[in-house]
Amino acid sequence: MDSLKHDEAEQEEERLLTGGLRDGENDGAKFTRNPSTAITHRKPSVWKLCSAITVSLLLILLLLKTSPLETFARWMPSCFKGTGVAGIKDTGGLYLIGAGKADITGPVVEINLMGYADPKQLGSGLRQRLRARAFIVGNIEHPNERFAYLVLDIQSGDTAIRYGIVDALKELGPEYASYSHHNVAVTGTHSHAGPGGWLNYLLPQITSKGFDRQGYRAIIDGAVLSIRRAHESLQPGYLSVGTTKVLNANINRSLFAYLANPEEERSRYNVSAGDDGTVEKDLTLLKFQRASDGKNIGVLTWFPVHGTSMLGNNTLVAGDNKGVAAYLFEKSVRGEETAAEGFVAGFSQANVGDTSPNVLGAWCEDGSGQICSFENSTCSDGRSQSCHARGPFFRVKDEGASSCFEIGKRQFEPARALYDQLNENPTPVWGSLVKSFHTFHNMSEFTFISNGKKVHTCPAALGYSFAAGTSDGPGAFDFTQHDGNENTTSPVWRAVSYLLKDPSDKQRACHAPKPILMDVGEMYTPYQWTPNIVDIQVFRAGQLLIIVSPGEATTMAGRRWKEAVHSASAALFEQEADSARPASMTSAPIVVLGGPANSYTHYITTEEEYGIQRYEGASTLYGPHTLEAYINVTLSFLPYLGARATKPPRHEGGVYPPDNSNKSLSFITGVIRDGTPFFKAFGDVVADVGAFYRCGEHVKATFIGANPRNNLRLEDTYAAVERLDLYRGKEMWKRVRDDADWSLVFRWRRTSEVLATSEVDLVWEIEDWAQPGVYRLRYYGDSKSLGGTITPFEGVSSSFTLV
Repeated sequence: MDSLKHDEAEQEEERLLTGGLRDGENDGAKFTRNPSTAITHRKPSVWKLCSAITVSLLLILLLLKTSPLETFARWMPSCFKGTGVAGIKDTGGLYLIGAGKADITGPVVEINLMGYADPKQLGSGLRQRLRARAFIVGNIEHPNERFAYLVLDIQSGDTAIRYGIVDALKELGPEYASYSHHNVAVTGTHSHAGPGGWLNYLLPQITSKGFDRQGYRAIIDGAVLSIRRAHESLQPGYLSVGTTKVLNANINRSLFAYLANPEEERSRYNVSAGDDGTVEKDLTLLKFQRASDGKNIGVLTWFPVHGTSMLGNNTLVAGDNKGVAAYLFEKSVRGEETAAEGFVAGFSQANVGDTSPNVLGAWCEDGSGQICSFENSTCSDGRSQSCHARGPFFRVKDEGASSCFEIGKRQFEPARALYDQLNENPTPVWGSLVKSFHTFHNMSEFTFISNGKKVHTCPAALGYSFAAGTSDGPGAFDFTQHDGNENTTSPVWRAVSYLLKDPSDKQRACHAPKPILMDVGEMYTPYQWTPNIVDIQVFRAGQLLIIVSPGEATTMAGRRWKEAVHSASAALFEQEADSARPASMTSAPIVVLGGPANSYTHYITTEEEYGIQRYEGASTLYGPHTLEAYINVTLSFLPYLGARATKPPRHEGGVYPPDNSNKSLSFITGVIRDGTPFFKAFGDVVADVGAFYRCGEHVKATFIGANPRNNLRLEDTYAAVERLDLYRGKEMWKRVRDDADWSLVFRWRRTSEVLATSEVDLVWEIEDWAQPGVYRLRYYGDSKSLGGTITPFEGVSSSFTLV
């Protein structure tokens, strides 16, 4: 029988389920539309006339060697004004916009997952493929003035990854010459459920047994592909921006440190019982709408919540709650008239440092039923290991998957409502101005003036409380938050600290009151352990400014940084005369913060929080004045975002961080070969499915497998659910689920080291909205011979009926 691919089949299933509308349920999320927000239908005659004139005009302009984009920018709004085309309303300035998405899923087995720093947490399969989502905004009259903002489903941005992306873009030729260090931002969603081994510096490589080039290349190649797809989709369009509240999706996991900030400052953000200011509840959404037909090509959002819904005992690769939110959003608009094909939804982090998705708080899992200590997150034994934060469905024993989906849904739903609101009543990004700057800045011993006094930063160092971890992922041994130091822990750690690098008295004084456990900024053997040279970067489109933070800024640290930029940019805007901006449009800056990006620099706290020395303060690398230093450098470069500003200084001849990708150590063993049990073949079914299932049940089949590291199957799948349908008079198996779907789980396990045999489980967690019918599971694998030949194979379960 023939078969159809996933997207086509899924669209047909959704159409059948919803009667041709997208009012229904999808993966547990209800997408209900308010009739009052229905889109305006097109006026076909006017639309066709405008389209014909547009094509003709562009051809004439090309023959005349006139800039078609510049003239198109002036003509297009007047043509569509009053036509009733969906979304063409009070649109503001015209920009060059593009969006693209690509697969960056690295090795899903036998590689340490990045985030919890637990060497025993090795990948064993895949719950959801990881994506790179790229968003490009350009000045339509000066197309070289543009920026590319990447949202990757990984723990953070990274120096080696960013070097690889920028270098790869250069190799694409002159068409991509506009992309450089100044205007490419590489941010991570901070998922703690992705494969590690790709980071530039030695410290985060230790738990992954060094550098994994396969995963590193997967991230770079996918990120570049997403930028290429965004670049190839560039066309004139509009930006609109809005803010909404996201409730019950994050809490402050270091409230004791947050309360050290001045009460007067904290009170400004205490709005209500549900929004008491201890974390930010605001989600900001930027909507990308093309001018040619009024369709939206994507959204980019900022909201702070840690990617720690998937717990430390999870071994399945996933994009965590941000990946879920993006997945739900992209599915929700599929087939809608306001959304273009290939719609991209990016859910970026914000000031995430002290946030947690485990909204029920931290509790002692020692049988006492007690809440963890407020000051240092310990339990009755005085240790942190039993203190675990709880997500909304913590009682479900699924390594955090149910809580993860729920927290993702809680971000998606208000974002989707805001998107619908902006479709009807957009808040435009005015003008057409696009600016950016980026600098590499040495944060070791940087001296500057803050609040009228001379202060300085220090070479990077980590405190004792760094090793204590957090309630999202407790550390090991006898380390504790807040009160951890050489006197409260085993003398062994003092000896270890001394053997690694005994900090000087000057370094100790610089970092005080942090007791230094690891003087990582002064450790260079066999190569640098952590960054001293950091990326500082800001983008501007009209009144929107995006601070690209290399570290995890805490709630209050992010606020101070944003407020400083807001005040300075407001003064900058006052000096600009923009005749193209209608008087009705506000000139007030809109400032967001995204990260962790570019070079991962751990945490950024306020000086008051730093003094408490919980995990976040102990992980603030450059001393108590770290935040002030970031703000100082940011404000010194901010004038380069002005309308009449010259280009920011070139990087050539300046300071650069090292690229360790070609000299990093690796003790990760490769795949030698794959074998099968006697009288068995790859893909054979070991344990088959049952005959009948109902919604809510789990379907499982087990196959003779091979190591998935043999082929990452990028832009493809390891697993599929197929449905038997009648299509144009023929019976056909249609793919209706694959690795992109949260409900389809791929697990791999080694069954014999000697024989090199393995098995694969495919599990479909049947959704409540799944269509009754006849289904089967299909496994796609690749085996490796002793000689290195990779051979693809497939395995298929028996059919079963969903009743």
